[in-house]
Amino acid sequence: MKIGKVPNTLLDELVIKKMIPRSERVILSAGIGEDFGALDFGEECCIISGDPVTGATKHTGRIAVHVACNDIATCGVAPLAIHTTILLPPGTTEAELGALADEIAGEAGALGVSVIGGHTEVTDAVTRVVISITAFGAARRAGYVTAGGARSGDALVMTKSAALEGTAIIAAEREDALIGRFGREAIERAKSFSMDISVVREGVLAGSFGVRAMHDATEGGVYGAAWEMAEASGKGLIIQERDINVLDVTRDICAYYNIDAYRLISSGSMLIATDRPGALIGVLNDAGIFAAQIAEFTGDAEERYIIGADGTKVRFGQPGADELYKVIN
Repeated sequence: MKIGKVPNTLLDELVIKKMIPRSERVILSAGIGEDFGALDFGEECCIISGDPVTGATKHTGRIAVHVACNDIATCGVAPLAIHTTILLPPGTTEAELGALADEIAGEAGALGVSVIGGHTEVTDAVTRVVISITAFGAARRAGYVTAGGARSGDALVMTKSAALEGTAIIAAEREDALIGRFGREAIERAKSFSMDISVVREGVLAGSFGVRAMHDATEGGVYGAAWEMAEASGKGLIIQERDINVLDVTRDICAYYNIDAYRLISSGSMLIATDRPGALIGVLNDAGIFAAQIAEFTGDAEERYIIGADGTKVRFGQPGADELYKVIN
C-alpha cells in the first residue's frame, strides 16, 4: 500500500467491518468519516477519539494535541482530557523530549485539557518522533453531532482556510528552499498557521447553535473531508471551488510544489452541515472565526461534483493519499 491514510474502501473492508461492538454501552462505533466513538454512561456519554502525528518533525507536540482534541470538537463539545503515547527514535536527547513535553503540556493547558497518562519510549521501530494522542470528552446522551447527519438541501459551511496545517508543516520542513523563493516574511507567516489548527471554538459554538453534522478536514484535505461527510450521510454534494477560502501563501507554496491545496491536510478547518447557513456564519463571524458556505448536499448519493472556478463540473470520489506526502517524503 502507498504511504498515507488507508483508502476508505480498504479501510471499510479490511478493518472497520471486523470491529464489532461487544458491549451495550457502545452507542457510536467505527465508521467512514466518523471522528470519534461514544460509550453510554447514563445521562451522559463518553466521547473518545485518537490520532497520530507522523508527517511533521517540528512542533509535533502542538500539532498532536490539537489534532486529537479537534476530533472531540466535531461532536459539538469541548475536550476534557488526553492520553499520550510518544515513540522516540534512538538518539533523541533528553532536551528534545523535555521540549516535546512542554509543547504538549502548554497546548493542553491553553485548551483547558488535562493530560491524564500515557506511555513514552525510545524505539528503533521509528525513524522520527511519532505521537499518538487519545482525547476524551463528555456529551449529553442524545446531544452530540456526528459526521453523518447531513440532509438533502443542507449547506456545507467551512471555517477558516484550506490547508492551514499542510502549509505550516511544509513551510517548517522546507523552510530554506521556500525562503529563497518567497522571502522570510511570507514563510514565517506560513509557519505561524500551526497556531491556527484548533477547531475547538467553532465546534463548541456550532454544537450550541444546533447543526446537522460536523467533520474536521485532516488527511485528504477539504475535498477528502467533504466526501467523507457525504458518504457518512448517504448524500450527494455539489462543491463550489470558488467559495473555498485559500490564503495566498498557501496557493504559492502549493503551486511551487505542484500540489492541490484542496487535498492537502487541513486541520484548522471545520466542515459543518446546517439548514441555517446565514445564521451560523453570523455566529462564527461574531466570534472572530471566518466561515463561508462552500457546498450543498443533495438527495442523490451518486451526485458528487466540484464546480471549478471556471465553471467546469468534475466528479469527485473518495480521498487518496494526502498531498503532504509528495513534499516531505
